Amino acid sequence: MELEWLSMAYPPLLVFAAALLVLVLPRIAGFAAGACSLAAVLAISLIAPGGEHLAGQFLGFEVVPFYVDDFSRMVGLALGFLGVCSVIYAYSSEASETLTAFALAYVASSIGAAFAGDWLVLLFMWELMAVTSTLVVWHYGGEAVRAGFRYAVFHGTGGVLVMMAVAVHYVQTGTFVYDGTGIASGVPELLAVLGMGVNVAFIGFHVWLPDTYPRPHIAASVFLSVYTTKTSAFVLYRAFPLEATSDLGIYIAYMGGFMAVYGATFALLQHDMRALLSYHIQAQLGYIVAGIGMGATVYSEIAVAGAMSHLFNNVLFKSLLFMAVGVVIYRTGEEDLYKLGGLWREMPLTAIGFGLGALSITAIPGFNGYVSKGMLFDAANPHYYGPTEFEALYYLLWLGAIGTLLSFIKLGYYVFFHGESDISVSDAKPGQTVAMLGLGGACLLFGVWWQGLADLAPTLHAHGGEFEFAVPVSEKSKHLHPYSSSHLETAGILTAVAAVSFVVVRKPLSKLDLPDPASFVYPAGYYLGRWSMLATTELYAAVDAAVVGAVKRCYWVGNNPVLATEAVARRLPMVDVEPRQPADGGRPSTIPLRLPIGTTVLLLTLLLTVVLLLLVS
Repeated sequence: MELEWLSMAYPPLLVFAAALLVLVLPRIAGFAAGACSLAAVLAISLIAPGGEHLAGQFLGFEVVPFYVDDFSRMVGLALGFLGVCSVIYAYSSEASETLTAFALAYVASSIGAAFAGDWLVLLFMWELMAVTSTLVVWHYGGEAVRAGFRYAVFHGTGGVLVMMAVAVHYVQTGTFVYDGTGIASGVPELLAVLGMGVNVAFIGFHVWLPDTYPRPHIAASVFLSVYTTKTSAFVLYRAFPLEATSDLGIYIAYMGGFMAVYGATFALLQHDMRALLSYHIQAQLGYIVAGIGMGATVYSEIAVAGAMSHLFNNVLFKSLLFMAVGVVIYRTGEEDLYKLGGLWREMPLTAIGFGLGALSITAIPGFNGYVSKGMLFDAANPHYYGPTEFEALYYLLWLGAIGTLLSFIKLGYYVFFHGESDISVSDAKPGQTVAMLGLGGACLLFGVWWQGLADLAPTLHAHGGEFEFAVPVSEKSKHLHPYSSSHLETAGILTAVAAVSFVVVRKPLSKLDLPDPASFVYPAGYYLGRWSMLATTELYAAVDAAVVGAVKRCYWVGNNPVLATEAVARRLPMVDVEPRQPADGGRPSTIPLRLPIGTTVLLLTLLLTVVLLLLVS
């Protein structure tokens, strides 16, 4: 069958078109168009030919907007499938057409970043992703507006760093097109890891995550929970791929390990359900980042396969958990998990959806998280086939896993099982149920039929299920065995430790409500921004007054040369000049010394456009 026509079907364009249709078509038809566009992305990701598509020139630079390889194919499948489920969920959760249009534009930019084949297109989609996701947050109003502003500041800062990294990369290499070796070494690597670190929630850069995601509409939180962070983790892999062997790889790996522990720890302390899930976005990203860092440090195919598989799985179970918690909020109006309880009787379908997601994220055997997290444990395990430099990382990942189990035992216990429900509420609506069970079924499918997940994992698929390593390993260890006795033993120990720990810490944990120490960046940023703004504006005002005063004096001198000469002469010693007054005082200035801000921006834009055209012509 000839499939070349699929190379012309640019996935982001289909979803952008659907975003516009949502605004003009009747509600059900618009949402159907959105779901169909993402189903098309799913199909294109599955069967489009590999290689570069739609390649050409832009402003004299070579660009590849649409690039298909095993990595982008896997991410495209996950984002497309989730998109279909998210649109169905949004329709059933009464999300507005405007919110859904913003969300689809956001999804389109995320898919565009995943399929980009060069850094220039990636940069454009990266910035578009930041803008559209901010609109998704702002649309809800209220507290979401302030949180959205802080979100925009963070992502704008990260985007500038990525832009600088791409610019220096071009200076060093002379091309924007991916060559498989990642971002150029040196300054571009450092700028890229800092800029991308904002989007993947490196510790210290992560405070936008729990601050923003609990505030908008529940359907908006589902979209937000996946597209920015998972796409950005994939872009981090593009910058630091398996072939990179970067000096920064070891630091990236350990940042991932600390993220896993930090995110799980502060998730445990949360009362707000969506804040708890937001911290677990950081924790699970930590596993993905650790895998990417290990792969970039030494040639470890299992680390990269684990990272990409966990990214794929995270798209499924993290969105499912936000959906289940969203239904609880939708039906009860309550965000605090300690004010709920016993809901499994009132909302059994929602409880099942939550259970499928919780069992997946906590890596219980039989669910997809168990398979991908097991690969990452193996990659870091110095007694299995991980280099000894990752021994401490291995135990960080263990601590993160225990914290994850504790968090979801806590969340499930207090929301669904603790006590008796004192409110009578309905269960999930049909569309919400379909979306949750669709994602939950996929989590179960790839846990039981783990070979299907292995076939999708790029480095595993490329060698027929056999890994290659930078260190010598046994022949048996080269193959994936997720349900081996050692893997099952590890899962059992982690689960037992977490269950016993929850019994011990449950009561004191319910009384703790400690703030994230990294949240100091908000007041610090506010005062730093206020002081720097005042310093800048006052300096600008002083310079403006001086320039305008000088121009007025020059204008007056030009129109009154005699008076000006007399004024100067009067200041000279031993010169006696009789004072004279002008009849009309001179003509007033007609030069527009100040312009409105809009006119100023327009003129600067035109000037910069002319400069850009001159540079590229």
